[in-house]
Amino acid sequence: MAKITFHHQPLTPAVFHILLALADGEKHGYSIMKDVEKQTEGKLKMGPGTLYGSIKRMLTAGFIEEANERPDPALDDERRRYYRLSDLGLKVLSVESQRLEQAVKVARQKQVLACLQTGAQHDHQSLD
Repeated sequence: MAKITFHHQPLTPAVFHILLALADGEKHGYSIMKDVEKQTEGKLKMGPGTLYGSIKRMLTAGFIEEANERPDPALDDERRRYYRLSDLGLKVLSVESQRLEQAVKVARQKQVLACLQTGAQHDHQSLD
């Protein structure tokens, strides 16, 4: 089986988490923003500029599509736009997830994650 590579890799954290937010279904912008905040436990909070700028670039790249079907206008604000993953977006998300999984595997092998849990320090230069 041939490997799929994209010149879009690696993704920015914002794009990766937006794609991840859309992996379980269509969402509007505010819902995407809240999903990203939840999945990152508050570590990634996107403002409207980052969110909608990323959405615009993702639409242009073909990673996401604007949904045609809308909820009942009586139940939702008709100005909201809903987005969903495209087939390309799902492939890009999958490839990026595999890349990150491999990076975490290497980090575990090198016991990098253990340093965070134990507070262990190495003789490397300080990041200050």
